[in-house]
Amino acid sequence: MRLRLVLSVLLGAIGIAAIVYLSIYVARDLRLLNSASSDNVQWTLSQAEVEFVEFQLHLATLDVNSPTDIKQLRRDYDIFFSRIRTLKQSSLYAGLRAQVEYSSSLSAVESFLDQTVDMIDADDVGLIAALPALREQATDIRISVRRLSNSGLNFFARDSDLRRKRIAVTLSQMAFGVTALLVALLLLSVFLGVLNRQNIRRRSEVIEASSRMKVVTGTALDAVIVANAEGNILDFNTAAEQIFGYTVQEALGQELGAMIVPDQYRHAHETGMQRMRDKGEKRVVGKGRVKLEAKRKSGDVFPVELAVQSATTSEGEIYIAFLRDISTQVEAERELVMARDRAMAGEKAKTDFLATMSHEIRTPLNGLLGNLTLLAETKLSTKQARYIKNMDTSGKLLMSHISDVLDITKYDAGKLRLRPVAMDISLLLQDIVDNQSGAASANGTTLEWSWITTPVNWICADRDRIQHILMNVIGNAVKFTRDGRIVIQVEMEEHKGQAPALQITVSDTGIGMTEELQEQIFDDFMTGDSSYDRDVGGTGLGLGIAQRFVKALGGSIDVSSTVGQGSTFSICFPIEPINAPDPQIALRKPAAQAKHSAILLVEDNEINRVVAREMLIAAGHYVTEAHNGSVAVDIAQVTRFDLILMDISMPVLDGRGATRAIRAGKGVNAKTPIVALTANAMADEQEAFLSDGMNDILTKPLVRNDLLTVITQYAQPQAGAEKPVDTASATVATQYLDDLRDTLGVDRLKTLLERYAQEIDQGIVALSDPAQNTLPEISALAHRLAGSSASMGAMEMRAAFLAIEASAKIEDKARTDRCIAELPDVWARTRPLLQAERRVSPRDGIDN
Repeated sequence: MRLRLVLSVLLGAIGIAAIVYLSIYVARDLRLLNSASSDNVQWTLSQAEVEFVEFQLHLATLDVNSPTDIKQLRRDYDIFFSRIRTLKQSSLYAGLRAQVEYSSSLSAVESFLDQTVDMIDADDVGLIAALPALREQATDIRISVRRLSNSGLNFFARDSDLRRKRIAVTLSQMAFGVTALLVALLLLSVFLGVLNRQNIRRRSEVIEASSRMKVVTGTALDAVIVANAEGNILDFNTAAEQIFGYTVQEALGQELGAMIVPDQYRHAHETGMQRMRDKGEKRVVGKGRVKLEAKRKSGDVFPVELAVQSATTSEGEIYIAFLRDISTQVEAERELVMARDRAMAGEKAKTDFLATMSHEIRTPLNGLLGNLTLLAETKLSTKQARYIKNMDTSGKLLMSHISDVLDITKYDAGKLRLRPVAMDISLLLQDIVDNQSGAASANGTTLEWSWITTPVNWICADRDRIQHILMNVIGNAVKFTRDGRIVIQVEMEEHKGQAPALQITVSDTGIGMTEELQEQIFDDFMTGDSSYDRDVGGTGLGLGIAQRFVKALGGSIDVSSTVGQGSTFSICFPIEPINAPDPQIALRKPAAQAKHSAILLVEDNEINRVVAREMLIAAGHYVTEAHNGSVAVDIAQVTRFDLILMDISMPVLDGRGATRAIRAGKGVNAKTPIVALTANAMADEQEAFLSDGMNDILTKPLVRNDLLTVITQYAQPQAGAEKPVDTASATVATQYLDDLRDTLGVDRLKTLLERYAQEIDQGIVALSDPAQNTLPEISALAHRLAGSSASMGAMEMRAAFLAIEASAKIEDKARTDRCIAELPDVWARTRPLLQAERRVSPRDGIDN
């Protein structure tokens, strides 16, 4: 026990001694620390003045050409700036800052720093420019810095003794705690300083971004309107002011719909806003630009393009609307549409004018040329015959000019159609050269042609178009060449992966052309010599038409020329070489004529009626006349005719209406062939004639051979007449098939007939199940097959398909089904007659 007591006393003594020792040690250290702190605070105050003096001295002696010196100036400024921040923020100076003299001096110094910090932070050029102002401000603030230092020193001198006496005991007891707290506060101060700098930087970035956004929206050409979920306007840019007529002060806080949404759309707008608030359903927001109408302050409604986006902010969801006034654009589009409509109307008016003029000119020409033909068959003196021939030539020349204009119109309207046939290009060139040789000889010019490559005589191409091209080009060369030479060279060019092309070069030694004329030579109405005393004729349309035809063939035509030396025209277009037809097959069988046919002639022009009647009577036919379509319909209801020749433009009822009436009725001529007699040569009009139920078209003026050919092809013998009946001809147009055979050859015709038979087989299968096709589809298919049948001379098949087409067009399903059911029987009768080889020898009529 004694030992324990001794040990306890000893330990207590040691503990007391340790506490006393530690207390003395801590008190001593605190006294020393207090003294050091007071000195440090006072030193800091004094140092602030010293650092400012160093900065001011450096500012006064600054070498503006020394980047190092400028950098040192910024460093001195930063040191002084940091020192003042310490005096402003440190808790050691909290009591001092309560002093009026110190606080006012500190505020003055801080104001100086706020005013000069942008100067110091500027680039070197900006800093140098601001040096005079900076020096002046530094001089002015010098007194405040001195007063700041002195007031602080005086305050801490008085306060130091008081503080030592007041907190000596407390600091002794809390030495360790205070030490830890000071460390914590120091760390916290550092952390807060870091946070403060970050906050300042972020705030600057936000301010800068906001400024940029204001600049962007303020200078935007589109109206930018920001509204909250309630529809109240939060922002209204300059463009919006200009477009809608409201100032930004008038717009802010107002309801968007009431300001810019037209009255008729207000309900829909409010419904949509409510739907977005209740369900979040957005039908316009984020869907791109839409075209709507908006309202100005004046009440005017105008078209706009609108795009709306949404964004979420601390105040809730906002909507940004971008609006563009498209009034000018809409007006421009409207004017463009009007201009297009006017252009289309002008084009249609031009086409109608040409069609009308064609009819009006061709009608008297028909009478003129027809009467000349009839007059030429009467007894004439030699002089009279020459005069009639000259008149006939002039009439045909006039007809050629009309055809040229119509060809131009058809090409420009995209309705020029090619008619490729088997042709001998060498024979065509020889015919043209022979035709032009007389004119060339009269001018003292030699005209010759030759192949450069191996001759390729037989091709499949549009013979009429090629003939027109070559006649114009070669004819021009002949007209403008005197005592010279014209050479035509032909060659076939083959390029890998492309169709063979025919290159025809026409070179002459004529008067030549200037470069300006070469650029315009293919323009319409452009002639090589436009003077009044020129000695060559022409309308100036020939080369323009030639160029159009060459382009229609898929080729090109170019010219090169030298004045006084001659010109060279190069024509190139793709061709399809074919084998020459069999010479025996090429011998044409003479066409049989339909004798004593009963023909209804419908024509309102008396002269044309007389001409056609005389031609028909001279050929041995019986003619009944009708002066308009209404009379023709009445006659056709009771009298059976083998053929009806129908004029188009007539009073009371025109030819198209009369044809439809005859076809739709149940008279004896419902299926009688009807051939149009028309001066309307436009392609779309001719197609309309055929769609009305006409079988063919004869273009005025009437040519005897064309008229008799049509009668031979279509006229059928009257009932009871002695004319022999060819059972094959009722089903298949044998003459037409013979013509195809003579033109194409047996092999090519066989291929076409096989393809046609395959097409008909597939068509019958398709039509036999009407449930798979609508009536319009049946009509379209029957129309196509009728055209194919006509091309092959299968007349009964063509009639059957036309009947199906007619029934389907009037939506008579029962009749359509009956007509379709009859197809297999008609095809069974027709198919054996469609043979590529001749059924009868053209020489003796014996079966081969």
